Amino acid sequence: MDRHELGSAGAAEIEKSPREAGPDMESEPAAARVAERVPPWREQLTVRGLVAALLIGVVYTVIVMKLSLTTGIVPTLNVSAALLAFLALRGWTHALDRLGIASRLFTRQENTVVQTCIVACYTIGFGGGFGSFLLGLDKKTYELSGASTPGNVPGSYKDPAIGWMMGFLLAVSFVGLLTLLPLRKVLVIDYKLTYPSGTATAVLINGFHTPQGDKNAKKQVLGFLKYFGISFFWSFFQWFYTGGDFCGFMQFPTFGLKAWKQSFFFDFSLTYVGAGMICSHLVNLSLLFGAVLSCGVMWPLMKKQEGNWYSAKASASSMTGLYGYKAFLCIALLIGDGSYNFFKVIIVTLNSIREKSKRGRLNRVADADSVAIDDMQRNEVFNRDNIPSWVTYVGYVLLSAIAVVAIPLIFRQVKWYYVVIAYLLAPALGFCNAYGTGLTDMNMGYNYGKVALFVFAAWAGKDNGVVAGLVTCGLVKQLVLVSADLMHDFKTAHLTLTSPRSMLVGQAVGTLMGCIVAPLTFFLFYEAFDIGNPEGYWKAPYALIYRNMAILGVEGFDALPKHCLQLCAAFFAFAVLANVARDFLPQRIGRFVPLPMAMAVPFLVDANFAIDMCMGSLVVFLWHKLNGKKAALLIPAVASGLICGDGIWIFPSSLLALAKIKPPICMKFTPGS
Repeated sequence: MDRHELGSAGAAEIEKSPREAGPDMESEPAAARVAERVPPWREQLTVRGLVAALLIGVVYTVIVMKLSLTTGIVPTLNVSAALLAFLALRGWTHALDRLGIASRLFTRQENTVVQTCIVACYTIGFGGGFGSFLLGLDKKTYELSGASTPGNVPGSYKDPAIGWMMGFLLAVSFVGLLTLLPLRKVLVIDYKLTYPSGTATAVLINGFHTPQGDKNAKKQVLGFLKYFGISFFWSFFQWFYTGGDFCGFMQFPTFGLKAWKQSFFFDFSLTYVGAGMICSHLVNLSLLFGAVLSCGVMWPLMKKQEGNWYSAKASASSMTGLYGYKAFLCIALLIGDGSYNFFKVIIVTLNSIREKSKRGRLNRVADADSVAIDDMQRNEVFNRDNIPSWVTYVGYVLLSAIAVVAIPLIFRQVKWYYVVIAYLLAPALGFCNAYGTGLTDMNMGYNYGKVALFVFAAWAGKDNGVVAGLVTCGLVKQLVLVSADLMHDFKTAHLTLTSPRSMLVGQAVGTLMGCIVAPLTFFLFYEAFDIGNPEGYWKAPYALIYRNMAILGVEGFDALPKHCLQLCAAFFAFAVLANVARDFLPQRIGRFVPLPMAMAVPFLVDANFAIDMCMGSLVVFLWHKLNGKKAALLIPAVASGLICGDGIWIFPSSLLALAKIKPPICMKFTPGS
């Protein structure tokens, strides 16, 4: 999950619940900023800011990589990134002041650029496909899908390597930055699209750079550092008790051994507790509902059909056994939810464009006459540093040409004309997605990618379909996803008086950082841990999901196990009906309908992480009841501390694993005699 899902998304694969912005876009009146000097765009880009962005981006890349390779859920970390950028640079300037060293004033514009750079960096960590379509190409996932499965032809895999992964990301990640650049004024100023996540980030950053924001920052620093330390040392302490399979606190049978066997237990993962504090209550309760339905009801019942529906000799990870039902029912929920929201956003987008065109010139003149002074200042800054159109067009053609040559060289199954078609369609798809995101805060990039996966897998045929489908899925997703992300950032820039030029450079630098940092981080995990093992901790569920979707695209419904088609149809229908109920029932009832996209994850990942996420929700609920004002101030800092502390422990634990140093104790729980 990311800002687009559950997460933007999910991340990234679960659609994120949109963050609502308050009516005051900037949390301070225009009069308070009259005397503020808006620095030129070059001064908004600083060496200290880029260094801070790199360091924080590395930490967040490790965190999102861990989340992608365990459950696939990545919560939105934009607010957390803005907070850490502010704390790091404000702390640096204060330290220099105490030493008597003069330093440049830390402005909201610099804060905005650094936050954008951080988000662009870590977005490659989950959006780059390391836990989904790229990992779906490796040999282990190929074998898990069944070497004898029709459509899963021998040799249709490509094991991970730093070289080709880095080359692929560099080839596809920058074009999306240029796709909609000429339309930034139309989307942000003329259409006045809200981009709720971008607006919320701007409200937060503007709030930091006020006298009250400086006082609050001190409390947030203390909260972050306190829970960062608790999380790190708790992870360090837990490590000593994990010296074997199914050992340690992460296997603690909280609700008894019978519940533990069905994966219902609290595993003391402070990463997911922190993630649960960030995600909405509805998302976390939907996860729990999906866990109860799948792990608590369906799988125990379906195990009784062993030898009838599926072979009793099938291994636990075989797609011809129970695991096949888990994977395809999860896919049915994802596709049902994604399809509904895809068409919903398209309809909303078309209706909105039609309404805009009906208003005509008269309304535009009226709007121009009623523009507030504050908006005039924002518009002036936003339009001041114009980016020449020829730069956009020439850059798009050159980067597209590089991708057309490079991608078929990396993947022989992908024909050059597949790439050409994707890049020809990208501007139209990107505009639809960016416009819809501005209205609904739902970035549908992953769904565009899944549509491309089915289309190109079917087109490429049996021999090349799986690889071609997975690669073009990633290609289209990156094109569409990045262009909408950039519009989010431009909305933030508009509200914080930040130059679009500095934002574009920050986004490009962050993307470059991510293309280098993410593959290196992935290989740290890949070499140190058993990635992709469905029975282990590092399940990487979306790798198998994406590969099986590609097989479906090649073979159709013949790839499904016995009775699986009927079950998939039922769950697809449930996902659609649940969304219809949420949209058309009265809000007091519709808000209790679970999110199918969130429900789907425990079908493949087990129930324990859903309990962790709900613990985060419980903490937030109780904290708001006891002290709502303090909770609103400190929850982002505390959640960030919990996530970052546990995430940083990955570095030493990975090095210990690579050095073959094992924990000294195995703590297990067995029935009493």
